[in-house]
Amino acid sequence: MSADTERDTLRKKLPEWVETSRKLSASGKVAQYIPELAGAPAGALGITILGPGPGDLLQAGDVGCRFTMQSISKVFTLLLALMDRGEDGVFAKVGMEPTGDDFNSMLKLELVEPGIPFNPMINAGAITVTSLIEGEDPLTKFDRILAFFRKLSGDPELTYNPRVYKSEALTAHRNRSLAYFLKDNAVLGPDEDVEDILDVYFKHCSIEVDCGHLARLGLVLALDGKDPVDGTQLIPTRYVQIVKTFMFSCGMYNASGEFAIRVGIPAKSGVAGGILAVVPDRYGIGVIGPALNRYGNSTAGVHLLETLSGALDWSLF
Repeated sequence: MSADTERDTLRKKLPEWVETSRKLSASGKVAQYIPELAGAPAGALGITILGPGPGDLLQAGDVGCRFTMQSISKVFTLLLALMDRGEDGVFAKVGMEPTGDDFNSMLKLELVEPGIPFNPMINAGAITVTSLIEGEDPLTKFDRILAFFRKLSGDPELTYNPRVYKSEALTAHRNRSLAYFLKDNAVLGPDEDVEDILDVYFKHCSIEVDCGHLARLGLVLALDGKDPVDGTQLIPTRYVQIVKTFMFSCGMYNASGEFAIRVGIPAKSGVAGGILAVVPDRYGIGVIGPALNRYGNSTAGVHLLETLSGALDWSLF
């Protein structure tokens, strides 16, 4: 399918596809374990698709809905940690393999030697990655992370939602358990304060975006780390390749294999209902659909991406 034909198809069919997928929201539930997320509109569904050329912005549904990134932020903190520490520095502390376990499980930390998190997309791995980002104190670390997000998203006003941050910090008993287990296993260093690391982690999960922000972030990944406007290399290509591989193999929690088969593109979800997806060399995609399936992925959002991939032949295989 030519690029022009694809754009025409999207303009004609995208609103219809959104409304068809929206019906699946009824089978999901909004996240409850972070109290501030519980008030999200369960029936919302929106999508932004952004390409590098003129006319390559397509939107439908509730694209003005704002939400926090949650686990989607893990993609970009991994990039920043790789830029700060290099591959050897990061992967000495966190592995490269899918787990098949829930995103907040600590089971394999205890059962599998050497006791490091299996990958950076689960919570234990993302907490470890957060500890590797350079900065003399939590405020400096988070300022660097936020500046990175602002640069990649093209929005200098991007910030975090303090209500969600506080809600996460007050109720994150499992994440605290993970972090202290990591400390006990010497994955976190003797001079690293667990609560300081968690504070940065909660804040970057609470960065507030809309579908357009996710699409812009995704487009940078689709272009192998280049700025969509002027072509500047913002991130080393090698590191973008690494994170897209993690997105493909681990990005949709323990439904990542099914998503890879049914949709076939790199993606990362978050429990606020967001999904960031990438069609390499072509599009960055941002989706919001707060009603989640049992794996913690947007019910309507996953269905919509499956519909798009099937209709437009986006699968990498």
